Amino acid sequence: MKFNLETTIARVGTHPDAESAGLSPSIHLATTFARDEHGEHPAGYLYSRISNPTRNKLEEALAELEGGASGMAFSSGMAAVNAIFQALGPGDRILLPHDIYYGVRKLAEEHFSTWGLKVDQVNMADEKALTEALSSKTALVWIETPSNPQLNITDIEHVCKVAHAAGARVVVDNTWSTPVITRPFEWGADIVMHSITKYFGGHSDVLGGALICNQNDGLTQKLRSIQQGAGAVLDPFSAWLTMRGIRSLGARLSRQCDSAELIATFLSEHPFIERVHFPGLASDPGHEVATKQMNRYGAMLSCRIKGTAGQAKKVASSLTLFANATSLGGTESLIEHRASVEGPYSTTPSNLLRISVGLESAQDLLDDLDSTLRSILG
Repeated sequence: MKFNLETTIARVGTHPDAESAGLSPSIHLATTFARDEHGEHPAGYLYSRISNPTRNKLEEALAELEGGASGMAFSSGMAAVNAIFQALGPGDRILLPHDIYYGVRKLAEEHFSTWGLKVDQVNMADEKALTEALSSKTALVWIETPSNPQLNITDIEHVCKVAHAAGARVVVDNTWSTPVITRPFEWGADIVMHSITKYFGGHSDVLGGALICNQNDGLTQKLRSIQQGAGAVLDPFSAWLTMRGIRSLGARLSRQCDSAELIATFLSEHPFIERVHFPGLASDPGHEVATKQMNRYGAMLSCRIKGTAGQAKKVASSLTLFANATSLGGTESLIEHRASVEGPYSTTPSNLLRISVGLESAQDLLDDLDSTLRSILG
């Protein structure tokens, strides 16, 4: 029987445990597993770096949630990104969006360039620029939609179509949307990446990453080999915490999206805000594409204040209900001045603040933003 996604999410890991019939999955902390009298491993487990019952259960759940063929859980989101780049060869070329999480760009340009990986950036909303960029042989196209931190929207279906025609694979970072909002495989993606630290964990207490592949092909096997061989695997307790977090994902994200829409609308009309980046606004340049490929518009937004970088940082540090902190997707609302975090080579506007909307009262969040903005910029 096929269930709706909401039902699948709510029941992740709740199949009765074989030993106790418990509805919460067991945490298997063992690092090694005994052989039988024939020297075999009857349960199929040899060593926890290779496979672990708790991690395997999470990996199966992630593949099911995204509608993929194979899932892999890593020790961080960047470990998952690293595995993708490791799976490429010297001389291979990748295309990154012009607005992207700076850690991905830094890893590709500073570290993998030393072994011959070629990295170019392109505005993927510009069809002419994308077509021209793909005229040179490309191994991989990276999509981040909405982008971090300016929430640019990329048409996944279009990029996959032209990338595949050029012989390139497509990876979609679906961290901000999760499969609740965006279904990359339905639009043609080959691999979906997640920082499960964010919405999957949901409580700011898990560090992890994931790759889900659409096929069990040679690239999938290579990624699995890198995961097991290099050992950047998710530990059992974090896997258990992630499954616990996923079970409330649908409810959490629905409320967070509701509040984000209210906040985005409020800020778009605020006298001390220059611009709001949020695809749910009809005025946003990505609104039409976002409406096509997203079920909701997400719980992330950013805004540019009518002020200096110093004033933006003061706003971030003066709010009561928004913690001035890195990361996103937890139950608490967060805000940060991204240009400062990204450092001297940041391409992020100096007056931009990125907001992760939590589960607090939307009215309380609006009041906090309004009073702080007026106090500092008024």
